[in-house]
Amino acid sequence: MATSPAGRMLLGQLQQMQSAKDLPGISCGLVDNNVFEWEVMLMISDDVKLYGGGFFRARLSFPPEYPHMPPKMKFETPLFHPNIYPNGDVCISILHPPEEDKYGYESAAERWSPVQTPETILLSVISMLSSPNDESPANVEAARLWREDPKEFKKRVRKCVRDSLGEE
Repeated sequence: MATSPAGRMLLGQLQQMQSAKDLPGISCGLVDNNVFEWEVMLMISDDVKLYGGGFFRARLSFPPEYPHMPPKMKFETPLFHPNIYPNGDVCISILHPPEEDKYGYESAAERWSPVQTPETILLSVISMLSSPNDESPANVEAARLWREDPKEFKKRVRKCVRDSLGEE
């Protein structure tokens, strides 16, 4: 599969990320030697308020049309967050296809663009963890608690962090 242009590009991007010294806390590798399926580990630094100290496993699934179409990202480690569906799917503007939003919520400039890379996606997701967008939530309960009961929200998030570390 790495013989396609998308496959060669992804292999190069993976190698670049694996050798990067300025990406602390991000680890990537292939799933079953498939360049279109990446396993990602985000080790969130303690300076990220809510999710700091957590180790969160996710998967990036790239379409054959990459980089013209975005990958999908799904957390395999349970994560309570307004922009992450209960099943783990990540909902962030840069992972939405490059077209006008039929609901008029996002501009085309906020959506996927071929200039995005796996690195920019993961950095955006880490940023999203600190600054949820509760205006169009993927997890309605998380968004409600974020707005109305920050103490309970933080309690649920800290449990996710503990669980990600294998603690009870």
